Amino acid sequence: MVDDSHSSQNAKSSFQLLRMTPADAAETIDWMCHQYGFKRDEVEQWVRHLHFNWPLSVKAIDAEGNTIGLLNMSDYRIEEETSAIALEKPRLLEKLNSMRYTAVFSFIVAERYRGSRLNYHMFSSIGEDLKAYDFVFIPVMHRLKTHQYWQRWGAFEFYRDAECVYYLLPLRPTIRSLIEGC
Repeated sequence: MVDDSHSSQNAKSSFQLLRMTPADAAETIDWMCHQYGFKRDEVEQWVRHLHFNWPLSVKAIDAEGNTIGLLNMSDYRIEEETSAIALEKPRLLEKLNSMRYTAVFSFIVAERYRGSRLNYHMFSSIGEDLKAYDFVFIPVMHRLKTHQYWQRWGAFEFYRDAECVYYLLPLRPTIRSLIEGC
């Protein structure tokens, strides 16, 4: 369990970062339904069946114990997010699946903390654990505003479909060259 206290200058309060457990599933479902407008039964299925990596996921809580951010990581496969890639780019999918990766399934920060460094602290807090992977898979719906955020971290687009842009955040220096031309 991570228990780091940080100060957020924009939000003018402190927060703690805690690793999540399956006991956080109901709260995750509530946050995803509220933030993205998804149907509850659909989100419940995702949380139940899409290989959430609870020990790698992070919850931020404020000084009063209120949740102010959720970073949900998942070990689901790229083709579980976009089945079209298997038909359109099978060599790319095969190459990506030959590597070890995890995914950012959902990353939500409470509105009053947006623009603060909370999101940076949340993602950075799993940096040591990410060393076990070759890359992080990050699907971002077209309508969301986080495309540039992930690009600033070094992520690059490797595929897109009607729903999302799919980013890859390389954790090894050679990853980009390994998938070029696929």
